[in-house]
Amino acid sequence: MQTYNDYLKEIEARKLQGLHPKPIDGAELLSEIITQIKDENNEHRKDSLNFFIYNVLPGTTSAARVKADFLKEIILGETKVEEITSEFAFEQLSHMKGGPSVEVLLDLALGEDKAIAEAAAKVLKTQVFLYEADTERLEQAMKAGNAIAKEIIESYAQAEFFIKLPEVQEEIQVVTYVAGVGDISTDLLSPGADAHSRSDRELHGQSIFEHNKDMQQEVLALKEQHPDKRIMLIAEKGTMGVGSSRMSGVNNVALWTGIPSSPYVPFINIAPVIAGTNGIAPIFLTTVGVTGGIGIDLKNWVKQKDENGNTVVDADGEPILKEVYSVKTGTVLTINTKEKKLYNGDQELKDISTALTPQKMEFIKAGGSYAVVFGKKLQTFACKALGIEIPQVYAASKEITVENQGLTAVEKIFNKNAVGTTPGKTLHAGSNVRVEVNIVGSQDTTGLMTSQELEMMAATVISPIVDAGYQSGCHTASVWDDKSKANIPRLMKFMNDFGLITGRDPKGHYHAMTDVIHKVLNDITVDDWDIIIGGDSHTRMSKGVAFGADSGTVALALATGEATMPIPESVKVTFKGNMRSFMDFRDVVHATQQQMLKQFDGENVFQGRVIEVHIGTLTSDQAFTFTDWTAEMKAKASICISEEETLIESLEIARDRIQIMIKKGMDNEKQMLQGLVDKANNRIEELKSGSKPALKPDADAKYYAEVVIDLDEIAEPMIADPDVNNEDPSRRYTHDTIRPLSYYGGTKKVDLGFVGSCMVHKGDMKILAQMLKNIEAQHGKVEFKAPLVVAPPTYNIVDELKAEGDWEVLQKYSGFEFNDDAPKAAARTKYENMLYLERPGCNLCMGNQEKAEPGDTVMATSTRLFQGRVVKDADGKKGESLLSSTPVVVLSTILGRTPTMEEYEAAVDGIVLTKFKPSQKQLVMA
Repeated sequence: MQTYNDYLKEIEARKLQGLHPKPIDGAELLSEIITQIKDENNEHRKDSLNFFIYNVLPGTTSAARVKADFLKEIILGETKVEEITSEFAFEQLSHMKGGPSVEVLLDLALGEDKAIAEAAAKVLKTQVFLYEADTERLEQAMKAGNAIAKEIIESYAQAEFFIKLPEVQEEIQVVTYVAGVGDISTDLLSPGADAHSRSDRELHGQSIFEHNKDMQQEVLALKEQHPDKRIMLIAEKGTMGVGSSRMSGVNNVALWTGIPSSPYVPFINIAPVIAGTNGIAPIFLTTVGVTGGIGIDLKNWVKQKDENGNTVVDADGEPILKEVYSVKTGTVLTINTKEKKLYNGDQELKDISTALTPQKMEFIKAGGSYAVVFGKKLQTFACKALGIEIPQVYAASKEITVENQGLTAVEKIFNKNAVGTTPGKTLHAGSNVRVEVNIVGSQDTTGLMTSQELEMMAATVISPIVDAGYQSGCHTASVWDDKSKANIPRLMKFMNDFGLITGRDPKGHYHAMTDVIHKVLNDITVDDWDIIIGGDSHTRMSKGVAFGADSGTVALALATGEATMPIPESVKVTFKGNMRSFMDFRDVVHATQQQMLKQFDGENVFQGRVIEVHIGTLTSDQAFTFTDWTAEMKAKASICISEEETLIESLEIARDRIQIMIKKGMDNEKQMLQGLVDKANNRIEELKSGSKPALKPDADAKYYAEVVIDLDEIAEPMIADPDVNNEDPSRRYTHDTIRPLSYYGGTKKVDLGFVGSCMVHKGDMKILAQMLKNIEAQHGKVEFKAPLVVAPPTYNIVDELKAEGDWEVLQKYSGFEFNDDAPKAAARTKYENMLYLERPGCNLCMGNQEKAEPGDTVMATSTRLFQGRVVKDADGKKGESLLSSTPVVVLSTILGRTPTMEEYEAAVDGIVLTKFKPSQKQLVMA
């Protein structure tokens, strides 16, 4: 019983951390536990029973297979366990969520013993996680005359698994807990540095509030004072859940404040209640729905207006806010789910109908969105098998059609990919749509959770609807430490077996790639009409429309090939004027945010909407720089409208990069990558022949807003500043403070520079090489007064730079170059004033492995400026991460400070930073 003894040792080690025994997912351990249960004199029998009943993960884990088979033995009377009756065995099976448990229930329901068959059928009628093999088996049995099978299918047709669930409480009492003032990043709820522990839910739960024990105790104290109420976590004067799509963040909130999903599955809680003055970040709100939670847009602070209706501003030109009602910690509120309103006692505070739509109420009732998605599929199967119309059990999908109104780009994509909608009906924004998904991406710090979700929904293979799935290794690329060695190979094997293309080959047949996931997804998206789902907030493509998603939504897309969401409203962005020769396209990106806020009186019209950017003439790598940043604009997604010639060039680049992946041996048995090459060639031919033009909106499409960016106004490099010392905490660490280079007067000290992450491409690496040569020519040498960390996004880029001679230039000036044969085993904590050439991947931007030294001022090309992400605070000095273009970062590290405009222009002299002229063509369909 060595495995069990090892488990006992692990339990003792976890006790020292204040943790309970880790949930069991392995067959070997559970088999030993069952042997001990059968031995009535075994000293470990009592503990073994508890482990078996209360501590086994459900779904398709190997332990779930062993558990289901043992419960079957008990039900059939082949084994007798006094503590587990037949009825209790069936109850256990009912909580195991499909896979082996459904297989066992079908065996019993279709067996010879009538009493057992009826008991199994009763449980099966409550289950929704059935796949084709299960439903085919039921249908064949029904056709063969099995009355039980017919009874089960008839129950599914009526969706009794849903309608017999308890109704949602009419009144839910909550007590508030203000977790922070200003935007709350998911880093606060699930720190990036703790990414390795996300699949161990109890252990990861200790990281909430960035391990702030005082805050954790405050939550526990509130729960103790209000045992009959739920805790509502609040972002005061801000948005909750900005920055990423972390399921682990919602899991942590649910673990501390939610409801157990099952008495037999530990540390999996559901139904958290969260809120923000400015609502919930779009991707994070989807994650809340996965757990059957509630996310509320409080609007408890509003802009003050003068007698003429103009916004009142302070000395810095910032709007002055007025509190409409208080949600200070400890306030007891009531959510009325029938009236869809928020109350304080008898006082109505706000209409919250957007948080309690019919669809969201179904998620709450079912304990999460998965059960609803699978339930609808199961009901559809049953009605088809019985040859009947589908009864209207679920809330009808909202279908909005506006006569004589054209379609935006996202409306066109959704209409093209929609399933289950009224035939022939054209849908506009606001419609709730099920769509087929073309590309799905999983990244490595959320991937283990995605694999767990797949196991728990009993999925074993990628949906045939999906063109391609990719599992990256970019978020843990910086350091190959013991945590990575334990987690990443296991993840890659699972995903490879599931049918995805994986950055690391479990068999070691090709070189392990740590390419940034968004870059790979951008390359493997080969149709401008595609829908992409990715396990990262920066899943934004230059082709098609992409949505960042939590690990659970990614799992659902991989398993079903579908996603369900409302068609978002769009904001149209066009450009006029000309770029100055010394400007980088990153400056255009920042200026877009700055000019948008100026045009709309400080209102972020991008938030929660699709940015339809009429960029026209930039190929995929450069255009991606814009769409990638739209995550920081708080947009739900972004669509890049291109001219036909530009789109063809982008598709050819993507196709050729996929060919390189094939040459490396990355394709699988189903030739998934070759299928993408064929699809790209077909799309290129359609564009060249004119048979199917590039995606464009209709000329009479309706937008929430239209923004025009004047390139002539961009006179100098633009920097996104976290404004860490702003007197108003709600204005710190947002991406809305955009400042020109001259603001810093050439005097702001810079301690570290970072060129890397998804916001750079091959052109940035070439700019870096050219700048180094320029500076050496002008000054006789290159001397760094601050460290410069460089992480190219992909190995393809490194190979191309080597072929073109630029990598040799970077090597000349570097003091460190990554070595895949001997990767770093520990994160760097100190930096010297030199150039570091790191392996491709996220590096400092992720903040889970490498970080700047505490208190540093960092100038970076990345997207993350949240507190503690790239750099932590030091005693007496706040760490700050300023975001800018590659030329500004490079020059700042050489000078050790922000450059003046004169210094900047001299350093980029003769370098073509970006060739961008707005398209002169009409990028709409007449």
